[in-house]
Amino acid sequence: MNITEPMFLALTALVDEPRHGYGIVQEVERLSGGRVQLKIGSLYGVLDRLAAEGMVALDREEVQAGRLRRYYRLTDEGAGALQSEADRVTANAAAATTRLRARSAALGGAS
Repeated sequence: MNITEPMFLALTALVDEPRHGYGIVQEVERLSGGRVQLKIGSLYGVLDRLAAEGMVALDREEVQAGRLRRYYRLTDEGAGALQSEADRVTANAAAATTRLRARSAALGGAS
């Protein structure tokens, strides 16, 4: 499965605790420094896909202020997929950084 940035951030938001939809939206925004702002509609598309792949699961449901809140949790499979994707992104970033440093050195420090 190709993990998109919103999926990656949603999985990351669930690492430390189960969260409901709006809590995931807030955590994704915080994790990305405000760069990624998920809309609730797109979040549930992401969660449905992650649930279908076994990466997240429904943790519990609560009624609060007359509205149903569904809390999602990261599964072991989701944690493994997140770790693999984090390793892949880290390796790609390291390769890019190495090449950019070499380019900068070849150009005499100019960018």
